[in-house]
Amino acid sequence: MADIYIKLDELKEVKTQLVGIVDEFENATSNSEALEGDIGDPYGRNELRSEAREFEERWDDKRKELKESLDKVREHVEAVIDGVEEWDTETAIELEPDSGSSSGSANQAV
Repeated sequence: MADIYIKLDELKEVKTQLVGIVDEFENATSNSEALEGDIGDPYGRNELRSEAREFEERWDDKRKELKESLDKVREHVEAVIDGVEEWDTETAIELEPDSGSSSGSANQAV
């Protein structure tokens, strides 16, 4: 398996974009209702509005599936970000010079 290198900032941007996309899917139903209202009954006919409603109803299930899948991807990306940040913090702590122990052990030996 090949190594993959991705900048943490890029992963954070992907997470932000996924949050926006999921929000857009959540708001899609209210947007479709607004579309139907905007279509109205041109020339006293409602066929276009009916077709738009039918299309939106068919898409509701697919939209829900897509939203759930994208939310899972966002969760995975967030877990990677959290894992990298946790590792980075732990590694930084381990690499810090231990300023208190050398003077403390010298005092005990005296």
